[in-house]
Amino acid sequence: MKKINWQYTFGEILIVIIGISIAFSLNKCAENSKNENEKNQYLNSLINDVKVDKTVLEANVAALEKKIRTADEVLPILNSESPDKMSVVGKIFQLVNLIEFTPKDNTYQTLINSGDLKLFDDFEVKTAIEKHYSYYEIMLKSYLRLENIQKEYVGRYFIYNTNFDDFRLGKFGFTDEALLKNILMSLRGSFELKLKASKEGVNSCEELLTVLNKKTSQ
Repeated sequence: MKKINWQYTFGEILIVIIGISIAFSLNKCAENSKNENEKNQYLNSLINDVKVDKTVLEANVAALEKKIRTADEVLPILNSESPDKMSVVGKIFQLVNLIEFTPKDNTYQTLINSGDLKLFDDFEVKTAIEKHYSYYEIMLKSYLRLENIQKEYVGRYFIYNTNFDDFRLGKFGFTDEALLKNILMSLRGSFELKLKASKEGVNSCEELLTVLNKKTSQ
């Protein structure tokens, strides 16, 4: 019977184990490197998205503040004997123009739908991202409120209570001024809510950018 060289056998087994361990470690390193690269790409993309949103929201804040000032000029004149009614016609049309906001959330939606949000193992980063985009859902309710007023009341008023021929003749073409005043007062209230939500949206953008920029600088 042939004698087994146990020393040689154990050596072969040890070489195989070491080889498997090295291959596993290399694969793990390659996977970690790939995940890190993907995470950095997501981080940079999120930063760009949030910067765009912040710029739009800041512009909305300025526009809403202007609308509130305009409403305060127009409302006292409506349904009154003021001789300055023609001077506010253009301002009334400005007030009913919508200010919109559509979040640039493609990167976030990709993170959610692909399951890649798990790449962010930092609790602070993941929480900040989820908190920010959850706030957008709340903020957009204030935007939707204004849109509903536009659909339900403003459009109908302009169809049934506006005489554009009178405007061409230099006359005040809005009839039922009491109704118009009520609609504009409702709009003004919505402007306030929308302004507050937009300012908080800007703050949310700034908070998330602080967290993301800190992560990219590491």
